[in-house]
Amino acid sequence: MEYRDYYKTLGVTRTASADEIKKVYRRLARKYHPDVSKEPNAEAKFKEVQEAYEVLRDPEKRAAYDQLGPDMKSGQDFRPPPDWASGFEFRGRPRGRASPEMDAHFSDFFSSLFGDAGGFSSAGEGRARGGRDHHARVDIDLEEAFHGGTRTLELRRPQQKSDGSVELSTHAVKVTIPAGLTDGQQLRLSGQGEPGQGEGRAGDLYLEVHIRPHELYQLEGRDVTVTLPLAPWEATLGATVTVPTLGGPVQMRIPEKSRAGQKLRLRGRGLPGDPPGDEYLQLSIALPPADTPKARAFYEQMRRELAFDPRANLGS
Repeated sequence: MEYRDYYKTLGVTRTASADEIKKVYRRLARKYHPDVSKEPNAEAKFKEVQEAYEVLRDPEKRAAYDQLGPDMKSGQDFRPPPDWASGFEFRGRPRGRASPEMDAHFSDFFSSLFGDAGGFSSAGEGRARGGRDHHARVDIDLEEAFHGGTRTLELRRPQQKSDGSVELSTHAVKVTIPAGLTDGQQLRLSGQGEPGQGEGRAGDLYLEVHIRPHELYQLEGRDVTVTLPLAPWEATLGATVTVPTLGGPVQMRIPEKSRAGQKLRLRGRGLPGDPPGDEYLQLSIALPPADTPKARAFYEQMRRELAFDPRANLGS
């Protein structure tokens, strides 16, 4: 996927005001409108201009886009960082696309940042005289989701200044994370969204929580899977081994004649809940290295004495 420089598309600087961006957009939209333009590739140019304006006219999208940094170049290979939107507070509905037309006509680059996967949307309608709800994505570790707890989050909120430029203000919120929180679950902080006008109540702040990938566990719903290496003799003869779980190590009996790829289950050892998740052990066979003369001699002895053909089931 290629990076798109929206400032370059419109021909404005990164410090351009909202009025300047609007003025340039109107001029370019007239120039490339496919119904009247004689320019080559007018339709494609018109779509590029529309896409750039959709981002740069919106203070929240523009502030988020600016976080990608000024050193990226158009056409450069790009993948959005997995947590780039984490801690970024915005108004409106959570994780919605701006409109079906944008899905159809805008680039993959736009969709990766501001579509369903990006976590941003156009501002939604607020309550009458009340403040609009705010939304933010936050990332936590799997251990936090398992144990729960209280933590203070630093959220970034875009603010449009009087000159039309956008700056990010940072504020802290204290949040209680319940044990057993699942990936994508929302937490509601009442009254911590946009302030209401007059007697209108303040909006709420919704935190969409995502669990970071873990180096040991794979998470699916409330279940976790861990790869458990076994020595060949443990898999063949059976053994009692120490197994890591989110709640601490436990002892588990490995049955005789276990195979690589086989799954064993530890009931109730996943994320807490009603019912709790399970932990699955994906068995793998780890071979001892033949890195000493004694070890090599042992492998040679097995080759001579064991009538074993690992490819016997492949046929002649």
